[in-house]
Amino acid sequence: MRPEKDASPAVSRIGERRGACGGLIGPNGAVNLLRTTTFAGYHEGVEHYVTSFEFAGGGGAFGSIIPLPGVPTNVERGGDWTLQRLDLETTPAARDGAETAAGRPVGAVGGAQVLLETTIDALDITVLKGGGDEVGTWAKQHGFRLPPDAPEVLDFYAKRSPIFMAASFDAAAAADRGQQIGDGTPVHLTIPTPNPWVPLRILGLGKGAQERVEADVYLLTDRKPTLLPAADASGLFLAHDEQATDLLLDDLRSDKGMKWVPESGWLTKLRIDAEAGDLDHDLAVDASGQGTPSRLAAGLELTDDGDVLTDDRPEADGRAPEGGSSPLAPVGAALTALAAAVAAAVSITRSTLGIR
Repeated sequence: MRPEKDASPAVSRIGERRGACGGLIGPNGAVNLLRTTTFAGYHEGVEHYVTSFEFAGGGGAFGSIIPLPGVPTNVERGGDWTLQRLDLETTPAARDGAETAAGRPVGAVGGAQVLLETTIDALDITVLKGGGDEVGTWAKQHGFRLPPDAPEVLDFYAKRSPIFMAASFDAAAAADRGQQIGDGTPVHLTIPTPNPWVPLRILGLGKGAQERVEADVYLLTDRKPTLLPAADASGLFLAHDEQATDLLLDDLRSDKGMKWVPESGWLTKLRIDAEAGDLDHDLAVDASGQGTPSRLAAGLELTDDGDVLTDDRPEADGRAPEGGSSPLAPVGAALTALAAAVAAAVSITRSTLGIR
């Protein structure tokens, strides 16, 4: 049931029309990155994170910075139909109707340690380790024009995990490859981690407090996960929450790099629709079945120079507000593989500095 290359336009574009980064702007202001879609899979202690980078107009170069929960052991081109197949599975109307690049380790640049560099199609990928200031310095030295809120947002992530992926996309190089506007380049990261999380706050990077952030997050886990924060209270809406069908799992397993997909699993789809000013947290996932997602992973509790910062809202820890119920509190939260990672969008300039 996977989408075929000769599928009708209404079906074949599903999953391709959504960009990996919210609010991304190119040097000429014309690049328009579309709705974010991320597929995160978690199985046997390994997170598989897949996202697709695409653009809707403009030229030159643009890029994004994505926080990661750990150091990837592999970064490769994702499969051709995984995100489309997930969309088909969870969108009733739709349902009716380059090679892997070996990463090469390198040293420290601009204060941040460069752990891996690789190129996938027209994307230059760099995995970095460092604090918020170090990663910000590296980004500026490599042509990223960071918005004013970047230092605060990068620090927010570096306190929990100092690992970031920087991806820069050259539209001219994409055109040389024959890529068209709206075409996506899927990227698949394999990340060993004891407990996964999905970055959400970075989707609002560079946006005004009242600008909308829209995204889809797919989770594929061995069992029904528990998520933090709860749905609805924080701009997260539960769109799909069912045992994954055998047909879906077979289709996913047949795509490139997806042999890890288990024989059974739980499929969760979350729709994010919130003002950027309200998206001040991430999505923590407990895939163990114990029902205890981490407040720290969700960005609701951070230690800063000995001070513990907490969010005292009842719904922030999965409890329902008084007199109400929490529709997502029982929803399990282990990330399932693929997505792309929900990304932080930044403007990038290529005219003054080369991008690598």
